[in-house]
Amino acid sequence: MMFINPKTDFAFKRIFGSEQSKDILISFLNAILYNDSSTIEDLEIINPYLAPKIRGIKDTYLDVRAKISGDKTVIIEMQVLNVESFEKRILYNAAKAYSVQLQVGEDYSLLNPVIALTITDFQMFEQFDKVISHFVLKEKEYLVDYLSYDIELVFVELPKFKKGLDELVTLTDKWIYFLKSARELQTVPEIMASVPAISRAFEIANQANLTPEDLEDLERREIFIHDMRNAMIKATRQGIQQG
Repeated sequence: MMFINPKTDFAFKRIFGSEQSKDILISFLNAILYNDSSTIEDLEIINPYLAPKIRGIKDTYLDVRAKISGDKTVIIEMQVLNVESFEKRILYNAAKAYSVQLQVGEDYSLLNPVIALTITDFQMFEQFDKVISHFVLKEKEYLVDYLSYDIELVFVELPKFKKGLDELVTLTDKWIYFLKSARELQTVPEIMASVPAISRAFEIANQANLTPEDLEDLERREIFIHDMRNAMIKATRQGIQQG
C-alpha cells in the first residue's frame, strides 16, 4: 500500500477540502486549534477562492476554507517551500478573508473572526521549539489582548515534530504525524487506524483510489517541489561562496 503525500496542495485539498471530508476536517481542526477538545461539532467547507471586491486587488487561492462554530472562518494553507515574503502573504490572506465579509455600506459589527492556519514543511520561528504556535494582536508592554479578538494566526511547523509512532499519545500528535509521515508508510498504523477520521484520511490518501490522471498530476507537483528545493539550496550555496 502506498499513500500520496499530504504535504502537496493536491493531496491536502483532496483529503481535507472536499465535502465528503467534513468529519476529517472537524477532527483535524479540533486537534490543532483546540487541543483535542470537541469545540467544533459541525462546519461548512466553502470555496477557497477569495475574489477581490476592488478591481486591481490580488486574487487569493487557499488550500481549504471553512466556516466553523461561532461564525468563524478558518483559512488553511499547506506550504512546502519557504518562499520569499511568505510571512507577508499569510497576513495578506488573513486580512483579505476578514475584509471580504462586508458588502459596501454594511456595518463593521457584521465582521466575524478569522483564523489563518498555516502548516509548513520548514521552520518559521527559530526562537522556540513549539510545534504549534498562536499569534494574536496584543499591547506590546502589558501583553493585553486587543479589544476585538478577530484575527488569529496559527502555525504548525512539521520539522519541529520529532515523535515516533510509539510516542503518539494525543489526537494532535496523530494528525501531525499523518501530515509529516504518511508518504513513508506502507500500512495504516494500528494506533492511527483506531481514530475513524484518520483512518478515513488514509483511505483517501491511498494511491490505489486515484485515477492515472490524478497520479500523473501529483507526480508533476512533487517533481516541481523537488526542483524548487534544489534550486533554493543551490542559490544559498552560491550566495555563501560569493560571501
